[in-house]
Amino acid sequence: MRSKIVAGNWKMNKTLTETNTLLAELTGKLPDTDAEVMVAPTFVNLAAAVQDVKSSSIEVIAQNMHFAENGAYTGEISADMLLDIGVNTVIIGHSERRAYFGETDEILSKKIISALDKNLRVVFCFGEELEDRKSDNHFNVVSNQLKNGLFNLKPEAWTKIVLAYEPVWAIGTGETASPEQAQEMHSFIRKTIANEYTTKIAEAVSILYGGSVKPANAKEIFSKVDVDGGLIGGAALNADDFIAIIKAI
Repeated sequence: MRSKIVAGNWKMNKTLTETNTLLAELTGKLPDTDAEVMVAPTFVNLAAAVQDVKSSSIEVIAQNMHFAENGAYTGEISADMLLDIGVNTVIIGHSERRAYFGETDEILSKKIISALDKNLRVVFCFGEELEDRKSDNHFNVVSNQLKNGLFNLKPEAWTKIVLAYEPVWAIGTGETASPEQAQEMHSFIRKTIANEYTTKIAEAVSILYGGSVKPANAKEIFSKVDVDGGLIGGAALNADDFIAIIKAI
């Protein structure tokens, strides 16, 4: 059975005080659920967040990491730094890292390998931009991102991989892919993995939808057979909204 996952990517939001407050609300209101619940605060608040949720089932994860173990990389964070404070999962390849910080498929592949070498779990993000969808090139874009980022991995590495499909045109725009569009792409992703590896691996990997999920649309999106949860942005910054999305799964 694939894991159901609701992960909140807080991006560059919430001070330490605000982080403590939001996590207190979430832990106090967290419903009984079989889904994994994750939150990704900013780096400077990760250690405090780990302590805040230690008595709950919420997992604190990182928004990014560097591929090097250490060295002259000012401002960067290594896998060992994450592990040492109790963070065991990292988001790699978010569309904003690709767009704003020039992260290429080659860089992301190196990050994934480094994370897996340290036994970190990876939430790998990918997805097409609006022009790709309009030109009917979205399947090719997604296929290439999967190939370049993940298809050099050994089959056993996939037990540490979670996928997050992000239609970039639906992030922070208020636009959302229809549940049918999400299912169509998630099904394509699973078939692409099955063709490269095995059906067993493809059926075991969790594929999250990451494009403006809200309480109003979460249940319908999550009802699709190949959608295993969501990578939530703006709605994860409000406790009641995030709890409603968790309940929807």
